[in-house]
Amino acid sequence: MTTDGLVVTEEDGVLTLRFDRPQSFNALTEAMTIGAAAQLERAGARDDVRVVLLTGTGAAFCAGADIGDEGAHERFDVRALDAANRLVRAILRCDTPVVAGVNGVAAGVGLSAALACDLAVCTESASLLMAFARVGLMPDGGATATVAASIGRARALRMALLAEPLSARAAHDAGLVSHVVPDDGYEAELAAVVDVVRRGASLGQAATKRAVNAAALAQVESALELERATQTMLLRTSDVAEGMRAFTEKRAPRFTGD
Repeated sequence: MTTDGLVVTEEDGVLTLRFDRPQSFNALTEAMTIGAAAQLERAGARDDVRVVLLTGTGAAFCAGADIGDEGAHERFDVRALDAANRLVRAILRCDTPVVAGVNGVAAGVGLSAALACDLAVCTESASLLMAFARVGLMPDGGATATVAASIGRARALRMALLAEPLSARAAHDAGLVSHVVPDDGYEAELAAVVDVVRRGASLGQAATKRAVNAAALAQVESALELERATQTMLLRTSDVAEGMRAFTEKRAPRFTGD
């Protein structure tokens, strides 16, 4: 099934959700985000789904929110934030394990979604990027909690404030993702990881996921609410309007603090 840039397939207990807008590096539209969230919300209650695989088509996992065309600043509003938060909550709350197949760049809310997953299998050529600062925004989708919980405050702030891409190898070594694999072995390793999870004891997996998230991400709900409130305010600033214009025009932004 393909709808609004999201391909949904099922086979042998594996529900695959594939972001499918390769021409825009799988940048998320509101419809894609809501569609993926709805699938995940249903998956946790389905006995026939043993594992969910979230991945992308082509050269990217997901480049973040779709802000690459003219008028993005007017179109991108709190509804997009709510859709992103719904997706992240759906991943975290889904009792069924969720595996991210990070086949390329994961940026912005795409990174937030990948890091909310229980396992993240990355190609060695993939990169992870908190790109929000480049357009005058702050991280959202729970990333202020998930990144800091995984790699600590100093490295989280470095990623967020400098918007530096992190290689998949560096992300793995820092504890941000679970697997990094040479590109030519990625498909086989991803399939093997998914198969191990698929064959596991689902009740024990669900209990493990809830316990680990309760211990490691106790503040994620507060983070989501704080991000939403602050991002909503930032969206009304001149800096964000300038950042999004500069992104569309492929030039450096000129931020003024307004």
